[in-house]
Order: sequence, then structure tokens, then C-alpha cells
Amino acid sequence: MTGDRGQAEADAVQGNRAAPRDDLSWIASGGVTAARGFRAGAASAGIKDPRHELSASEAGRLDLAVVVADAPCVAHGLFTQCQVVAAPVIVSREKLAQSRAQGIVINSGNANACTGPAGLAAAREMADLAARQVGIDPELMLVASTGVIGVPLPMEHVRVGIGLLRPSREGARDAAHAIMTTDLVPKEYALAFDAAGAKMVVGGMAKGSGMVHPNMATMLSVVTTDAALEPRLARAALQAAADRSFNQISIDGATSTNDTLVLFASGAAGNAPLQQGTVDGDRFAAALEAVCIELARMVARDGEGATRLIEVVVEGARSDEEARRIAREVVRSNLVKAAVYGRDPNWGRVLAAVGNACATVDANTVDIFIGDHCVALDGAAAPFDAAAVSAAMGADEVRVRVAINRGTGVGRAWGCDLTEGYVKINAEYTT
Repeated sequence: MTGDRGQAEADAVQGNRAAPRDDLSWIASGGVTAARGFRAGAASAGIKDPRHELSASEAGRLDLAVVVADAPCVAHGLFTQCQVVAAPVIVSREKLAQSRAQGIVINSGNANACTGPAGLAAAREMADLAARQVGIDPELMLVASTGVIGVPLPMEHVRVGIGLLRPSREGARDAAHAIMTTDLVPKEYALAFDAAGAKMVVGGMAKGSGMVHPNMATMLSVVTTDAALEPRLARAALQAAADRSFNQISIDGATSTNDTLVLFASGAAGNAPLQQGTVDGDRFAAALEAVCIELARMVARDGEGATRLIEVVVEGARSDEEARRIAREVVRSNLVKAAVYGRDPNWGRVLAAVGNACATVDANTVDIFIGDHCVALDGAAAPFDAAAVSAAMGADEVRVRVAINRGTGVGRAWGCDLTEGYVKINAEYTT
């Protein structure tokens, strides 16, 4: 499916990378194994296409991935807020109760959701088989799935595919390919930072293209670090990072059954565990947030049928939380998304979305900018060149800035335009 969407769009997704903070260093080609102490691998298990010959290569057909640490890790996970929960989510939640894990096995092509007791047994067996394949305690192997809902997981394919997994430090890109469904490109990112007198790394991979909306935004992501972390820091930093990244993207307003975000901390950097509320703990949290934001931007830019990334920046709200809520409402508006696709500078749609997000907002204080162009002042039309604004909306990244002018709160959200391509992909998802 990915080939149908064009190399030009793939290049746009990969090239639309935000500059990291000055105290963070981007690692070229970095991904989920950029941090020390981690290996990854992938195979073609025939889950996406049972007619295809099984192999441990051919990226276009990869559908089974594993990420494993050399030793047990401090770990934490965040999962879907949907009340219809896939079997792998149930299993991984249980296993993370003690904030420890050593690996995760992921399949694409089948969500193993709404599959009853058999699906739960399949998820447990999948984790156990993968643990034995890579030589770790089965209780420390998490599991995740993505794909079509309501179809039994073909365990006869999973069993054979797991036997092909050979994780290595070089296997990150294959793993990122293997977790894709309607994604156009794999999504990987890694940053280095200094803490506790040592160089440390945070890296990760993600998948997501459709059924993406806040409340854990529908996707899968595995993030790793070689920093040693105190469990309380791992939990707090991951939640804060998710709130400013994966919970701030919306492609179609649809949530899923399988959302999973997992953080593994190997401690291979050799430091004493970083603590919450310390300078070094804050440095780790900043690096984690930056990696999650970049992965989230990649997910938003790779939205099904998308031609542009939309970034909404809200300033002057009464709190950061309020600003993030307003930004989410604007970026999830189908009317705003359609206007961006059509390059229509219809700023009234933005203001209406602001009002839907915040009942106490005063429209008479709101200013709106599209790109560098002011299109509304104090809730009324400002003089602007419609042709120039329309041209700005044709950029690969369209930035909408909303000034509420009621406080100091700031928030950002990301999404994409709404096109005919989205309808086509989802009209033919299982046929």
C-alpha cells in the first residue's frame, strides 16, 4: 500500500524534521537501538499476506518486529483510553505493573482486538515465544499488535515468523518497517544529551497514519534510553512527554483499541539512576519529550492521504493545559483540515474551533495568524492578501497561530489536511 502514495510524499515526511534544542544532539539514522544495550529485528511472518513466502528480509513485507534489551530495564507504558481494548494491551499492562520489562514483540496486519479469549491466549503465546527466541524471561516480554480489528491472529504464521527473528544493533530500521500498516514511511528519531557527567541517548520508533486522535493518540511507539532511571522519573517523564506529543496529534478524530507507548531504560550508560526533580532528571525528560514530539510530528505528517503537516500554536491561554486543549480542537477540525487542503484562508473555521474547545474564551480578544499573515484581530477580519495567504497554505508545513490574549499558557498540536486520499484508503481497508 505504501508504494501507491509516492516517493515525493515519503521524502516530505522524512525531511520535515524540527531542529532539536541546543543542548540536544540529533543522531543521524538513529532509532530504537541508538541507545546502548538494545537490539531489534524483524521478519516476514505472512500476517499481512499469508500467501507470501516467509523470510527475514524484504522490508515491504515485514510484519513482525522485536526490540530487546541486554538486561532487564526500568520500563513504563501508556495505553489506549478506548474502553474496547485489544488483547496485547491487556497483557502488556499486566506485565508492566512492576515497572520492569526487557523486550517487546509487535506484529502488524492484525490488531488481535475483539477476538475474545482466544485472542488473549494468542497474545500471551506470542510474548512467550518471542521471549524464548531471544533468551529472556517471558514475564519481561511485552506484546503489541496493529492492523485489522476482529480477525483472529494467525498464530500458525506468528509461530514460524518468531523463529526467524535475529535481533541486532543494526535491526532498528527493519523493526520500524515491520510495524507499519498504512504508513508511508518508517518513523525513527534519536537524540543525545549530557547528564550525570556522561553522554546518554534517547531513541525510538513509531507507527501511525490513520485512527489517530488525542487520548494517547492511536499509534504504537517504542522509546529506549541507555540512562539509568528511577522508576518514578520514568513514569512522570513519559506521561509529560506524551501529553505534549502523542496526545497532541489528530488525523481523523478516531481512537483505537491498540494504542501503546512504551519506554525502556537499560542503564547501560553506567550512571546512578536519574531522579525526578533534579537537573539531570530534567535533562532526560527534555530529551524524551523532544524525541516523542518529533515522532508525533512524523505520524501527523504521514496521515492517510495527507499532503501537508498542520501545526497549531496557541498562545496567551490561561494555562498550558487550556492552550493544548484549544490547539487539539483546532487541529482536529475537519473544516480546518479541508480548508488547508484547498488552501482556503477561511479563518472563521479556526475561531469556531477555538470556541468549541473553551467555553470561557472571549472571541473579541482572539488574534489568528496563518503562516506570517495576520488574518484576524480581536475576533474580526484583519486586512490581508488572500492570494498570499492561500500560497502560504500550500507549504509542506502550514502553521496556524492563535493568540487568546488572556494569560501566559502555550500549547501546540499537529495534524494534517483532509483529502480524497483519506476516504479512498479507508473505504478499501479490508477489500
